[in-house]
Amino acid sequence: MFTTTELAQVLFATALQPSDRLSPVQIREAVDERLCACGGDASWCAEYVAQEAGDHPETYVRRMRWALSAVADAYTLAAA
Repeated sequence: MFTTTELAQVLFATALQPSDRLSPVQIREAVDERLCACGGDASWCAEYVAQEAGDHPETYVRRMRWALSAVADAYTLAAA
């Protein structure tokens, strides 16, 4: 089981954009696909997020806020 933060890091590491206006199902599918691509190891995504935060601090905060909100909504709806 992954935490919301870990799931957000996985989503952050996808090519999806906040402007895509994705459904909760699309968010969960994208997270699942990225996790499969990483062999289920979310630490790669955490490393990617850290690198992006250093390389692009001007966009990091906005993207991470979106990722946190998107996974919180997507996985809360899935549990309901």
